[in-house]
Amino acid sequence: MKVCKFGGSSLADNSQFEKVRKIIEAAPARKFIVVSAPGKRHNEDQKITDLLLACQDLAEKGLEIESVYNHIRERCIQIVEALNVPINIIDLLDEVEEGIVKNPTKDFVASRGEFLSGNIMAAWLGATYIEPADHIIFTDEGHIDPVSYENLSALVEGDGIFVVPGFYGKDAKGNIKTFSRGGSDITGAIVARAVNAEVYENWTDVSGFLVADPRIIKDSKRIEVITYKELRELAYMGATVLHDEAIFPVKDVGIPIEIKNTNAPEEHGTLIVSKREHDSREITGIAGLKDFVLIQVEKAFMNKMVGFGRKLLEIFETHNVNFEHVPSGIDTMSVIVKSKVIEGSLDAILNDINRILEPDKVEVDDKIALIATVGEEMNHNIGFAGRLCSAVAKAGVNLRTIDQGASELNMMVGIYNEDYEKAIEAIYNEFVK
Repeated sequence: MKVCKFGGSSLADNSQFEKVRKIIEAAPARKFIVVSAPGKRHNEDQKITDLLLACQDLAEKGLEIESVYNHIRERCIQIVEALNVPINIIDLLDEVEEGIVKNPTKDFVASRGEFLSGNIMAAWLGATYIEPADHIIFTDEGHIDPVSYENLSALVEGDGIFVVPGFYGKDAKGNIKTFSRGGSDITGAIVARAVNAEVYENWTDVSGFLVADPRIIKDSKRIEVITYKELRELAYMGATVLHDEAIFPVKDVGIPIEIKNTNAPEEHGTLIVSKREHDSREITGIAGLKDFVLIQVEKAFMNKMVGFGRKLLEIFETHNVNFEHVPSGIDTMSVIVKSKVIEGSLDAILNDINRILEPDKVEVDDKIALIATVGEEMNHNIGFAGRLCSAVAKAGVNLRTIDQGASELNMMVGIYNEDYEKAIEAIYNEFVK
């Protein structure tokens, strides 16, 4: 059995719906279908979810939503009429519009795109529709209640196809609750675990993960197999093909995830597994993000001062600022945070650092970029760090920080934003090209 999740780009219009149906019918094992809300048809278009949230904003202010909601009506009606889906879409759209006006909470409104998409898909395939709000339960802490797997497992027995809208469930009080954006990936993983699927296929608009951002490396190679741990490292640093939290429901039970391309189903994708056999490649992927702030605190004999690090991090906690990395030396300790997180709090944090810790010097570097070079084979390669630093240096890039965890799964370097693309090219050419 296979669970297939289709993203917004896979369901943007009737022609995409037709591609999805062909994919499902090509393999009888594809019994469990999870759908997102229709996405953009072109660059200037809007996602259905974004239109719904615009309606929510209007409804909260007591304004009419019809002018925006009509765009949603037109999209859904066009899909239904073009495919000749046996469903009363007008009544369904009226129900959703009334719900938005009466209950303009963000979670409820944001979930209606998947609700509409799921009903259309189920009717078109002649499939059984499963309402996630009746079966996927969030705990008070916002985690998935394990009872969700039992609920779904009891419903998806027998022949035929089952369609589950992604992105939402309900909380302990019975209210609609959504995952973070991209959360249909998580719904797919929940369903895969519930039915003990052979594989969880995640269909999107790319043929798997690439080693590096194709906007920087034009002919970047595809990653054929990647582990859950490697994926988490890359996803955290901006590789967003798959919602990084989607791995948790399937990771513990060993169900692999395969990233596939709806527009090119014959192409190989990327397989995500618990463990990969040792291979010859040196790295798995490169990812990064711009716009961090590096705060470096220097004080003589810092290493002999018990509690120095705790006090420094407590200052950030006091100002509700989370840190990303903490590189350190004997007399220096640096804290790296996202620029948007510390915006408005930097001066107050610096004042507290000087008052509480009495450092010899505090330096601030803004416009810092972080690049993660990830691979479980790194710890088998003698001189890896030296080669990486040398490659970046030859490209004329100054390294501000270097950080490698004890697992040797990820080597992180900090550079200036202006050198970001140049550094990624240098690393790629050294280890991949």
